[in-house]
Amino acid sequence: MKKIKLNVYGISYSYSASNAYALVLAEEDGERRIPIMIGASEAQSIAIQMEGLKSARPLTHDLFYTFAKSFQIKVVKVVINRFEKGIFYSQLVCKNGTETIKIDSRTSDAVALALRFNCPIYTTSKIIEMAGFILTADNRMQAVPKTKPKTYDQMSVKDLEKALKKAIETENYEKASVIRDEINKRNEK
Repeated sequence: MKKIKLNVYGISYSYSASNAYALVLAEEDGERRIPIMIGASEAQSIAIQMEGLKSARPLTHDLFYTFAKSFQIKVVKVVINRFEKGIFYSQLVCKNGTETIKIDSRTSDAVALALRFNCPIYTTSKIIEMAGFILTADNRMQAVPKTKPKTYDQMSVKDLEKALKKAIETENYEKASVIRDEINKRNEK
């Protein structure tokens, strides 16, 4: 599934929940946004890093960054990989020079670390469709429209071949025969 790159759009105080903030992430090449409810300490940590400020003593995310850097561990990307029951789930993808390791993380912590490691943040269209919004010209939030799945006649031959392979692997032979017919129809041209 294609990953969509996100950037931190901003942080605002949430009036609906006490001591909570909304972290808004925006897709890099589009207009869709996703709001993530985070705690005050994570909001502070993200805001300090966004503004290029330094705290008098290291915050938890600064400590993690220094610790990881001391042992040649680098967070190379953050992936928001799940959205269930209003909760976002993320992974830190780390490298220590030879190994790539994925670590489960709260999304607020993952974003705070992504800013410190200067690494990209990704998610999927499915997650944006489930939880996202579009800001209209008059600054109102509008739900992200659901994308319709491609029909076989809209797919490339390469994508059709992948879909055929998957249909056969899952023993969905009826679907496989429809895909095979579409591929054959194109090969006859």
